[in-house]
Amino acid sequence: MTDYVRKILTSSVYEVAEQTPLDPMTLLSQRLGQEILLKREDLQPVFSFKIRGAHNRMSHLTAEERARGVICASAGNHAQGVALSATRLGVRSVIVMPTTTPEIKINAVKRLGGEVVLFGDGFDAARAHAAGLAERHGYVFVHPFDDPDVIAGQGTVGMELLRQHPGDIGAIYVPVGGGGLAAGIAAFVKFLRPEIRVIGVEPEEAASMKAAIAAGHPVPLDQVGLFADGVAVRQVGEETFRLCRDLLDDIVTVTADEICAAIKDIFDDMRAIAEPAGALALAGLRRDIENGTAPKGSLIAVNSGANVNFDRLRYVAERAEIGERAEALLGVTIPEAPGSYRAFIRLLGRRAITEFNYRYAHGSAAHIFVGVKLTRGDTEKHEIIDVLTANGLGVTDMTDNEVAKLHVRHMVGGRVSGLADELVFRFQFPERPGALLKFLEGLNDAWNISLFHYRNHGADYGRVLVGIQVPAETRADFYAHIDAIGFPYWDETQNPAYRQFLETN
Repeated sequence: MTDYVRKILTSSVYEVAEQTPLDPMTLLSQRLGQEILLKREDLQPVFSFKIRGAHNRMSHLTAEERARGVICASAGNHAQGVALSATRLGVRSVIVMPTTTPEIKINAVKRLGGEVVLFGDGFDAARAHAAGLAERHGYVFVHPFDDPDVIAGQGTVGMELLRQHPGDIGAIYVPVGGGGLAAGIAAFVKFLRPEIRVIGVEPEEAASMKAAIAAGHPVPLDQVGLFADGVAVRQVGEETFRLCRDLLDDIVTVTADEICAAIKDIFDDMRAIAEPAGALALAGLRRDIENGTAPKGSLIAVNSGANVNFDRLRYVAERAEIGERAEALLGVTIPEAPGSYRAFIRLLGRRAITEFNYRYAHGSAAHIFVGVKLTRGDTEKHEIIDVLTANGLGVTDMTDNEVAKLHVRHMVGGRVSGLADELVFRFQFPERPGALLKFLEGLNDAWNISLFHYRNHGADYGRVLVGIQVPAETRADFYAHIDAIGFPYWDETQNPAYRQFLETN
């Protein structure tokens, strides 16, 4: 740690970066009953902390290396840091970005003087391509996280935190992608104030550091979710793993819904919009408070960035209330008889209804999909379910059902009679031109599509719910075809949301 503290104290980050404020989150602190502060790295010149590590690394380039130019691979934030630093230093910069990178980040890199090359569906493919270009053309590769100078540059965030809040600090929550920010902050904080807990936070769908620590060494994840693209890293670095393994006190994983709720919290308190990775640490902090595992004292979350496409906010707004447990989604079976709706609404009392979907179907029972606003989280949800079941109504809790939240809520009433051999699958693919066509062509005409729901959610990946008629004797061939398409998929034929609202009679 001594070497890293020396590197942090002598870093060159302030030639381009700024000391960002540590702001109190007054509204959230009052609601959760503990002082919460937010480190505003979203206020950097490139709207992300990444400028610190990128410039500190590049300031150590020799004259010969500067003449060769630099190259990096990044989903956007590191790319902007490298581009800005290179422009300031008069160095050529080539930036390899995944084809799924939000347009706002691509345009920002171009404005800062970087030469953008789009390649691959994710960071790992982009990094491999960048390494090949570096070898071919002699560029100096600037790693986004697994480099001591990069780690030291990011560690200046920890140095600022201790200067800005010399009092009691219970824990510092840090987003983890490749691990550079967490490693740098932990190295500095644990050297000077080892009593402060440093806690890493990862998305459940991209928990590469948690997997590495469990395995005892960095391991590649089979799949990486792209919602929080700034931390969508398949495998952490060797050096960042070594530091995080020894210095982090814990790693918390959170859902995309919880990240959306944290984005809303930041907006409510600061009137600022964080990118998903930027709100990740606050989501972990909230998780610990709600679970009763947060330490006493002030709690600090690092807002790591604000580079988010505006159209993604549609998805964030839709999921935020579920993430903060402010909405329950329920499938309810009521009698198909006059007055049933009125009786059902009376059971809910004066609670606000956020969604109510129904379509008439023959029979004695009606199935409705209803959203109910909550003020007391899961406790209130369970109270509602108990009241409904006590009055003879069938209830299925859909609040954490991914198919219900993404698709079925928009498709209620789609039952048909006499449809044989229907299987239902959920597919995920990169949101880029040609991806949907590739998916459809991969199915071919041997099987009839009986249900299809696609909706652009403003994210980096598209999601489709598909019903396909597959006779039993052709299923082996069918699975071989969808495996060959290469997109992640899940069999949802037994999903209760599908069976209650969409399955053939």
